Amino acid sequence: MFRPGSSVDTLNGLIANTAMEVLGIRFTELGTDYVRGTMPVDARTHQPYGLLHGGASVLLAETLGSSAGGLSVPQGKGVVGIEINANHVRGVREGLVTGTARPLHLGGSTQVWEIRIEDDQGRLVCISRLTLAVIARP
Repeated sequence: MFRPGSSVDTLNGLIANTAMEVLGIRFTELGTDYVRGTMPVDARTHQPYGLLHGGASVLLAETLGSSAGGLSVPQGKGVVGIEINANHVRGVREGLVTGTARPLHLGGSTQVWEIRIEDDQGRLVCISRLTLAVIARP
């Protein structure tokens, strides 16, 4: 499903000098049909009440889904996000959250990805759906 030569190391090499670096996001696994990564729950990702900020969860979701989408299009193509939604179902105060992006639809002009974010105990924290447009790379 992903382009040959795709790897976690390649994905992590793209993090420097981005919002992902600031928030501590790391890619951890590239499976046959999924991309997985983690993000710490700490002062960088908290909202004022000490809980994981919903926007940080959405940033993790879009990072994982867009990265997976970019790896699943042919050479010369790319992806851009056109819509994302998220349901925040459990608060987290500390630890590490893990997100897993899996495709729901891989078309020639659009893709739809589901991203599940879970806490250290494997409990659902956020469920997100990302729609990507497939574009020609300049």
